[in-house]
Amino acid sequence: MILIGAELTQRHTEQHDVYFGIGETWKDLIPGMKAFWPDAKKLHVDAWREVTNIDGYGIEVLGKDAPSHDNETGLQLFFLNLGGYKRDEFDEFHYKMVCLGADKAEAIAKAKKTAFYKHTSLPEAGSHIDDKYGIDIDDAYAITEILSKEILLRYRIAVTNNTDNQADKISLGYFKFS
Repeated sequence: MILIGAELTQRHTEQHDVYFGIGETWKDLIPGMKAFWPDAKKLHVDAWREVTNIDGYGIEVLGKDAPSHDNETGLQLFFLNLGGYKRDEFDEFHYKMVCLGADKAEAIAKAKKTAFYKHTSLPEAGSHIDDKYGIDIDDAYAITEILSKEILLRYRIAVTNNTDNQADKISLGYFKFS
């Protein structure tokens, strides 16, 4: 999970998007990121996370033809982009999360319980899952819906029972592709 920053023509502020890929390091994903955002200038990474553990479950990348684990859970991995507002702040704040659920409705229900969702909601401008005002099940994405076709031809994501509850490390900073 990579937060990409970029300058775009005719924009006054740096723009961001989230890219999901599979590689040994985030640098292995540079060709995919460039293909993902071809019109971006000065593309760089602002944050990245190797997604390996969510809510006490393991997240594993397996070869497309690898045998299934006996203990696979049936849960899916989802990406949600929450948006919200704070009084007297001229901005829309975002919280990007990955979560597990049996379906999108369950993933959205989990998002509604986050501290971000509760603390960035005003009566006149409630928190929401982008790109729509209000909660809409279409605004959450299964990771398999946003991984590239090339990746999906080679790999699959498995959610497994996990005894390691160590949180994934989030790396922050300005990382140039060079």
